[in-house]
Amino acid sequence: MASDDVWILGISMTKFGKHPDKDVIDLAAEATMGALADAGVTMREMGVMAFGSLLGRVAGQSLQKQIGQTGIPVYNVSNACATGATAIRVVNMAIKAGEVDYGIAVGVEKLAGAGLLAGGSRGGDANTWQPSGRFGAVGPIDGRIGTETMPGVFAQIGLEYGHKYGGTSFELFAKISEKNHAHSTLNPLASYQKRFTLDQIMNDVMIAYPNTRPMCSANCDGAAAAVLVSGAKLKTLSLEQQRRAVKISASILTTDPYEEACQVLPNVNTLTRQAANQAYEKAGIGPADLDLVELHDCFATAELVHYDNLRLCEEGGAVDFFNSGATWRDGKTPVNVSGGLESKGHPIAATGIANVWEIATHLRGEAGDRQLPNAKVGLAHVIGLGNACGVHILERAAA
Repeated sequence: MASDDVWILGISMTKFGKHPDKDVIDLAAEATMGALADAGVTMREMGVMAFGSLLGRVAGQSLQKQIGQTGIPVYNVSNACATGATAIRVVNMAIKAGEVDYGIAVGVEKLAGAGLLAGGSRGGDANTWQPSGRFGAVGPIDGRIGTETMPGVFAQIGLEYGHKYGGTSFELFAKISEKNHAHSTLNPLASYQKRFTLDQIMNDVMIAYPNTRPMCSANCDGAAAAVLVSGAKLKTLSLEQQRRAVKISASILTTDPYEEACQVLPNVNTLTRQAANQAYEKAGIGPADLDLVELHDCFATAELVHYDNLRLCEEGGAVDFFNSGATWRDGKTPVNVSGGLESKGHPIAATGIANVWEIATHLRGEAGDRQLPNAKVGLAHVIGLGNACGVHILERAAA
């Protein structure tokens, strides 16, 4: 029987950072067992698993050997930086279809010391490349006539926004990073919990103008996991489980619509705006109803454009929106109170679930020193170049 509502029953993340003594299975098992314990259930109840990891070269079946092999289907998910959000989406769809009552989504990565990440087209053809066959018809030229390293791509995206709408500056982007690092000081699970002054950020190593090192997401190790449950099954559980459950009011995944330009260079804007529009419609709310947002600030430049893409401001109004103070934790629309990817870290496949964890923790009233008062509705967003965008809108359980 199909389920109308899907809820997060339990969710957990490891501390992000360097874990030289743990491999990907160790980290994934820690997050998974944490989510099961948080939910008050075991692997025996799970009907499906979606497992995401890009660089670990492991599969959900390997994780099962550590936490329990029960014969359930495992979907191994790979969708760039949207992998974790995609894993949640897979489990959400299985529950919505009525195939299972419970499912678990897991994301894990070991990226400490990985250096600058590229889009994947580096290789033997970097200097000589002859188009042939189907690949020759659609092969990307980014990285051949521009940059494929992520700092460069998102530097371009931020500067393009400033060129179109005006108002951006090196200092403005640095102030976004200043905010996120300030927020990180209250998050014990963040990779870095250090406040930076504006001068420190602007005078640090330049990676790709206007992004200096503190304005870039931190490659690190980490894992996150979420247990989802159908609304019908939730009603049979304890009152405490029902109280702590967080409703998934919208689970959206988009890719690029056809545009001539996006065949050449990445466009993170259109598919994000479409995902946001679908999510708001599905949840029956608008941007003004959000109490907090965790968005994909892989770079300070990315955060600015996503204010606009997620409709947190009017079109072209991202600079004024940020300058108003709205995105600080005491503003009208707090953004990245976790510290964001620039501080919390970015173990790629884990990020989408970790962003959901941050929202859910505030909606439950369990965020400790960084708790936002009376948080009821939140939005989690990730984008993976390639392109994929995941947006989840979460709501607190009714009292």
